[in-house]
Amino acid sequence: MRFSRLFLLIVVPLYLISCKPVQQLPYYLEKVNDSTGKGEVKVPELRIQKNDLLSIQISSLSTKPELSDAIYNQVSAAGSTSAGYLVDAQGNIEHHRLGVIHAEGLTKQELAAEIKKRLTVPVELLKDPTVIIRFMNFKVTVLGQVGQQGPVTVPGERLTVLEAIGLAGGITDYGKKDKVKVVREINGQRETGIIDLSSKDIFDSPYYNLVQNDLLIVGETNEKMKDAQQAKVMQRISFAFTIVTVAATLTNIFIRN
Repeated sequence: MRFSRLFLLIVVPLYLISCKPVQQLPYYLEKVNDSTGKGEVKVPELRIQKNDLLSIQISSLSTKPELSDAIYNQVSAAGSTSAGYLVDAQGNIEHHRLGVIHAEGLTKQELAAEIKKRLTVPVELLKDPTVIIRFMNFKVTVLGQVGQQGPVTVPGERLTVLEAIGLAGGITDYGKKDKVKVVREINGQRETGIIDLSSKDIFDSPYYNLVQNDLLIVGETNEKMKDAQQAKVMQRISFAFTIVTVAATLTNIFIRN
């Protein structure tokens, strides 16, 4: 009888403390309704940033050797495309024929227009030049409660927040899907936005389509802390049960003797 009372006095309170209601966490696009045929897809125009690596290919309609476009394209010793042009800390690239060109803050089209201008004004270096620019190191970084933290690099130039989360292994059971932080640098200024991955308005967010070098942070829910606390409580329950069991065993032995 004493053993039973002692067991109840120790175990039951600890068990009640450890119990908690199950909280329903939001899921991806949970609040989105069927909107077939509706909604305009808005893709932001990327602005060139420091440390971007750019591929710049220049071509011309001219067939004259003295107006060849070959000398304006970087080529490695093996004959393949070069490693590209790095935007330096001042926001410039250094073209091997055209010299220093400021690139930070420009779109690809604006930089291409500037390069075309240098190829035609004041001296026509190339006839009707065409300039194609691509980002070679488009990446974002995902941290926090995801399957795999770290940088996410894609070969293209478009990446949505859902795609980035998917490439990072998805959000864990302890991640906040309704409060994903996006840290972004624009013209040397850093801004932070919050995006709700369960919201019906997610596609209207300026952070839905990511830009290069964005930082995504998925915070942890209160459930993780509660589960950690519950694990500690259960360890205490197990320890208390062991102590009570040992005490009861020793009591029985002494009583019999």
